[in-house]
Amino acid sequence: MRAGAFVYPWDVLGDPAAAERIAALGVRQVTLAAAYHTTRALTPRHPAHRVVTARHSAVYYPADEARWAGRRLRPYPQRWLAEADPYDQAARALAAAGLEVHSWVILAHNSRLGEEHQDSTVVNAFGDHYPWAPCVARPEVLAYAETLAAEAAVRPGTAGVELESCGWYGLDHLHAHDKIGGAALGGVGGLLMSLCFCSVCRDGYAAAGADPQRLRDRVRSALAPSWAGAPAPAAGDRAAEWAGVVAALGEELAEAVADWRFGVADNFQRATVAAVRARAAEAGRAAFPVLLHADPAPHRCGANVGVRPAAVLAHADGVVVPSGGGEAAREAALVPFAEAGDGGRTIAANFPVVAGMGGSPGTLAADAAHAARLGATELRLYHAGLANDADLRAVAEAVRTLS
Repeated sequence: MRAGAFVYPWDVLGDPAAAERIAALGVRQVTLAAAYHTTRALTPRHPAHRVVTARHSAVYYPADEARWAGRRLRPYPQRWLAEADPYDQAARALAAAGLEVHSWVILAHNSRLGEEHQDSTVVNAFGDHYPWAPCVARPEVLAYAETLAAEAAVRPGTAGVELESCGWYGLDHLHAHDKIGGAALGGVGGLLMSLCFCSVCRDGYAAAGADPQRLRDRVRSALAPSWAGAPAPAAGDRAAEWAGVVAALGEELAEAVADWRFGVADNFQRATVAAVRARAAEAGRAAFPVLLHADPAPHRCGANVGVRPAAVLAHADGVVVPSGGGEAAREAALVPFAEAGDGGRTIAANFPVVAGMGGSPGTLAADAAHAARLGATELRLYHAGLANDADLRAVAEAVRTLS
């Protein structure tokens, strides 16, 4: 199976040994961050530092001023790396080591953008804005995402792209000093807290046949037991999760929510993929695969956005699917895409390989073999820069086993 690893520019810049070390893992591809969200990252082997703090969402290349002129929503430059074009310099070093470079682009997840443009963010049933979550139903957010996807994806020396957060983002964020665990929400409550009630979404619910105020009131009443201390329903599969939403809202309101939100997500994904393809064609890249980080349940939110498998595989070149968490979870995540695909689409099983972050590098060979039996065609390894030496040795051995 073809294997690829995720990498940040700062993992490579200033470390002359980094590119060759990544290539020695046996991977053929790297997915290199071109537009990324706020993070604090460990760099276990870098000769000059051990921690990099990316203070806000940013692009790791010089944005085209002509492309963004007059735009209210636009990407932010980074200031924590000295290089003028960190992506390009890292990509060159990785390519020189024989690795194929694909860009890694984060779309609907940008806390600084949301803080500065609150009216463009998701607003929940209680009126709280989520600054980390631009509302993908809003036309200005779609225009921003199309432009960013095209610009950040098709960089010089880049052979393809993986789009993350290409759809609805919601309550869950892994935010700094998160303190939202005081009420047990579970998957159903988490989704209810993620429904957007901005002006565009209220109009959308109404067009789908649901009175937006009635929907808001139903969401609030459905969540009331959580605030009182009721336990969250036992975790179930994706179908059970959506059934819980239907039970909470009633069939009529749940159907309207699905019609609106699933349709918005489909449109957002098609538009961003089309924007990348158009830019690739302009740049003379006839073959430029576009993959989405995805979950096969369309109601889900987050970095791995909820999609309808057949729909997304009809217009994208494939998906990157979270595949940790054991065999049952892996099967539930991968099989819907394998069944919906036509054999010509990439289904990349994404495995966390940093033991300290919950990964299992020691079982990677067996886990990857299981993923292949479920229909996975490629592997993604998260994350070559964050892993310590022992994790990387285990990864290298697993990749050799799978070759």
